[in-house]
Amino acid sequence: MVHIALLRGINVGRAKRIAMADLRSLVEKLGYRDVKTILNSGNVVFMADGGSAQASAKRIEAALVSQLGISSKITGLSAADLATIIDENPLPEATESPSRFLISVVGNPADLKRVDGLLDKNWGTERVAVGSRAVYQYSPDGILEGKAVEAVARALGDTTTARNWATLGKIAVVAEGLRTTAG
Repeated sequence: MVHIALLRGINVGRAKRIAMADLRSLVEKLGYRDVKTILNSGNVVFMADGGSAQASAKRIEAALVSQLGISSKITGLSAADLATIIDENPLPEATESPSRFLISVVGNPADLKRVDGLLDKNWGTERVAVGSRAVYQYSPDGILEGKAVEAVARALGDTTTARNWATLGKIAVVAEGLRTTAG
């Protein structure tokens, strides 16, 4: 089974820096196979013999603290979860500017209710939509300028981790490669 771990806040500030080689090694020591990291921001794709992706995420969270002294919340996804997030994209026009299209993934879909009050708000050129596992935020003027992005982050708090559309695409390619080689 292909599992994906999305670490929150890695490489943000000096206290949460981890070399991706060290992260791969830690995940391998937990017994996971074919461990791949994507980019330098705590995206890990690996093969697991069983259990849920969220259970794998919890094991990695605990090992980060006990072995490396780094605390990071981790959102676990299966390859199917990631495919659903991509397939459900309610803002297809936003994919033309992938670095301005942010996807906030939640570990528990019930947490998506926290953004209900933001969906009908007028965000100007920005767009906010919700799927079954994520909040989709398009900020054509840039994510750092995005008021909707800030509001969504505040509403979801530490229940989410966000990646831009380009990064999700890269993770999906690696996950699909592992899935097809595993048979």
